[in-house]
Amino acid sequence: MKRFVLFCCWLGVAGGRALAAEAGHPNFLLILVDDQSPWDFGFYNPASELRSPNLDRLAAEGMVFEGAYHMGSFLGAVCTPSRHMIMTGRTLWHLPIGPTAAKNCPAGIENQSLPAVFNRAGYQTMRTSKTGNSYEAANRLFTVRRDADKRGGTDETGSAWHAEQVLQYLEEREKSGEKRPFLIEFGFSHPHDTRDGKPEYLAHYGAVNHADPDSLPSINPAQPKLPPNWLPEKPFPDGHPGLRDETTVSGVWHRRDEATIRNELGRQFACAENIDTQVGRVIARLEAMGELANTYIVYTADHGIAIGRHAFQGKQNLYEHTWRVPFIVKGPGIQAGARVQGNIYLLDILATFCDLAGIPAPETNEGLSFRKVLQGGEPMVRDVVYGVYNGGTKPGMRSLRMGDWKLIEYDVLDGTVRRSQLFNLKENPNEWVSAHHRPEVRRATGIDPAEPQRDLSEDPVYEGKLREMRDRLLVEMRHWEDPYRLWNQPDDGMTPPPEITPKPKKRPREKAGRGQRPGSE
Repeated sequence: MKRFVLFCCWLGVAGGRALAAEAGHPNFLLILVDDQSPWDFGFYNPASELRSPNLDRLAAEGMVFEGAYHMGSFLGAVCTPSRHMIMTGRTLWHLPIGPTAAKNCPAGIENQSLPAVFNRAGYQTMRTSKTGNSYEAANRLFTVRRDADKRGGTDETGSAWHAEQVLQYLEEREKSGEKRPFLIEFGFSHPHDTRDGKPEYLAHYGAVNHADPDSLPSINPAQPKLPPNWLPEKPFPDGHPGLRDETTVSGVWHRRDEATIRNELGRQFACAENIDTQVGRVIARLEAMGELANTYIVYTADHGIAIGRHAFQGKQNLYEHTWRVPFIVKGPGIQAGARVQGNIYLLDILATFCDLAGIPAPETNEGLSFRKVLQGGEPMVRDVVYGVYNGGTKPGMRSLRMGDWKLIEYDVLDGTVRRSQLFNLKENPNEWVSAHHRPEVRRATGIDPAEPQRDLSEDPVYEGKLREMRDRLLVEMRHWEDPYRLWNQPDDGMTPPPEITPKPKKRPREKAGRGQRPGSE
């Protein structure tokens, strides 16, 4: 039955489309980086010390989303479900790799993924990105694919390599007289660790590619300052002991001291500035070709990253620095310099691209088109946003954003940690907790949070708001078919799904030739 539905869906798309080769169909450039917090950028965080002139210009000429999120993860490798959601438009618990996939995901879903849909509509699709922790079945459907892991500190081993693949593709396209519109996934392997930056960028941020676990890097005045929500240790155990991202990342390991975090932020910024440079090269080429005016450009990340914020190092938490993603869109009809709340998920990209291209979204899609937001007709597509992390001990963490309010629930470590956090993000955008008020933390960051800027979950004044947020969280968990329940929720007769064990990676191929399709890892 599932295969019959997919076949009918394919017939609907194929039979009802106008071929994209006809005039007026837009191009799409999806720029997807690996591990980046919105707070890296000055257009989200005026105090940021990152130099990003090309992305600053993109933000000024396009629309910046204040509320863009990945829905969450049931794995420590948060990028894996995130990238599956981007490709399929499926929600977290309905993915082909999910713990309830047999029940909640139709077979052959890769044939309804972003490249498959746009291939059938007459687009030429191209991809360059990292090779692993992604959706291989969809990745191999791009008509031109040039993937490799590039996290080194040179042009050949770093981000410039990915830009070269796009530039070569555009050159070949121009020489051949190709007229079909394109959809390009322009992915980067950075700024994901190991953050080996190019020497000139590292020097600007006073950072070094520190690789000695027995010593600390030197503090350099040129290094970025500590984040305003830095902590030297977590306020309470978070529920994923021994997690690789928290204990063994080269250059950080288990440390959260000032020298380590400032140096690692410098490395992050060095990699991010290099990405900015490469994005600028590709945009300039599109403009020279006369393609820019008809191209929608999206810049985003698969998820955020902590790097010392709240004493986290990785992406396995639901604070705004990690749950949110940077999100910029520039293209035809989008007002320059606009800012919107949006309340979008990354999984909405498929529906939106289809809407902008005049292509029916596949019936398997569960995302919402935010075209009306891009065109100024609506401020957001949903009133609440729901988030998950349960890659560690179960049920894990859950989050709800509703208006200015944010709830995070922790039910981890076999019930030994059951905590709530309630934030008013308008008054406390850094999600400061009591630990941020300690004198030694204030001295290190140079910031004195005001007394109300803390977790409000235990304040009796906000008891009604806490109850309201918890009630709505349960509604969302039921709506999205979350298979778990927290300690303070009715069990609903739920049976926890089996654990997901990631498959061991194959050794990645260093470089893919033009048009080749390297093996998955």
